Amino acid sequence: MTELSGGPALPQERRVVTAIPGPKSQELWARKQETVAAGVGAVLPVFVKRAGGGVLEDVDGNSLIDFGSGIAVTSVGNSAEAVVRRAVAQLADFTHTCAMVTPYETYVEVCEQLADLTPGDHAKKSALFNSGAEAVENAVKIARAYTKRQAVVVFDHGYHGRTNLTMALTAKNMPYKHGFGPFAPEVYRVPLAYPYRWLTGPENCAQEAADQVITQITKQIGAENVAAIIIEPVLGEGGFIEPAKGFLPAVANFAKENGIVFVADEIQSGFCRTGQWFACEDEGVVPDLITTAKGIAGGLPLAAVTGRAEIMDAAHAGGLGGTYGGNPVACAAALGSIETMRELDLNAKAKRIEEVMKGRLTAMQEKFDIIGEVRGRGAMIAIELVKSGSKDPNPEVTGALAKACHQEGLLVLTTGTFGNVLRFLPPLVIGEDLLNEGLDILEAAFGAL
Repeated sequence: MTELSGGPALPQERRVVTAIPGPKSQELWARKQETVAAGVGAVLPVFVKRAGGGVLEDVDGNSLIDFGSGIAVTSVGNSAEAVVRRAVAQLADFTHTCAMVTPYETYVEVCEQLADLTPGDHAKKSALFNSGAEAVENAVKIARAYTKRQAVVVFDHGYHGRTNLTMALTAKNMPYKHGFGPFAPEVYRVPLAYPYRWLTGPENCAQEAADQVITQITKQIGAENVAAIIIEPVLGEGGFIEPAKGFLPAVANFAKENGIVFVADEIQSGFCRTGQWFACEDEGVVPDLITTAKGIAGGLPLAAVTGRAEIMDAAHAGGLGGTYGGNPVACAAALGSIETMRELDLNAKAKRIEEVMKGRLTAMQEKFDIIGEVRGRGAMIAIELVKSGSKDPNPEVTGALAKACHQEGLLVLTTGTFGNVLRFLPPLVIGEDLLNEGLDILEAAFGAL
């Protein structure tokens, strides 16, 4: 009898047959400790054998409900049929030529799809890379080449990567920046419209935050010196913060009025994750440049910068690229991932996930006063955990809840500047039964505190 493979055919069930992690995972973890750098950690040290739909199966035979999607990467599910079909066909043809040496059609096709899917009806061009950090770094290069300016403005709680420049752009010190400086210069941080923690209340947040941002840029930096303003339309590592309504358009308009390139970092929020192709569409914001990665290629490494043709063309020939950027197998996977998103209407599925999750989580909030806020859009949902009777961050209980969920076969992730946010990023193809079972586990974990 042929052993089952992963992908959509994998049984969609939670199954806990050993302690988590089990003995085989523990053995592999010991081997990892011998040969893998200590800086490469793991949220949950179970070793995955196969995955698909809404589950991860480990080497011990446990099947875990996946509320992480590889940090918003496997939105179409692991080993989705179209991703595998296209990637396997490409593997059989050729694996690499370097697009900067001898190009190939799939690179062009991915750029055509990006021009069609990203916001705005202006002429667009793209360049492909390997990772989100590379995309952000190249967006800065492009903006500087276009504007002939140097300063870059980013926001409190923002996360943009682990390279030297993107560490400078990232707000949180530990674990992303600590001990790794000095960082790239000409990076300036301004306030974010964070409704839950805005001192004068969420109703004042958008206007007051926008006023502060504009004042700081004009008085402390000089708008005429700013090449780019970079923001996540829904913040990822910062805690799934939705900036107060009106804030993004105000900042985007200020950028336009002052010749500043407005960059939407949609690496975590893009490709149907929030119930729209891109999160910035929620308020009709059309960025000059948009960076994408994670969900674009169904698990293969691919990233992109897409934007106004005249801005994208500012860099000189040979100024953008990289040996593996736009690898043909990754491009084929991206075309399969986009095909899946269209055919299954994953925007609609993300909205249904939001409906289910917010309904259940809001009911939990009424029972457990340590849930300070339920927030997010689509299948990018989070709860911020606080100490009872206050808004003081509660990272201890956040970690305890995550551990309790893991023990019961539910993979969840923590996040946030204060380490007090549980974030939920289920695959957009997850079954509603698994989704509710995962929420049952979470509710039971709250009840056991």
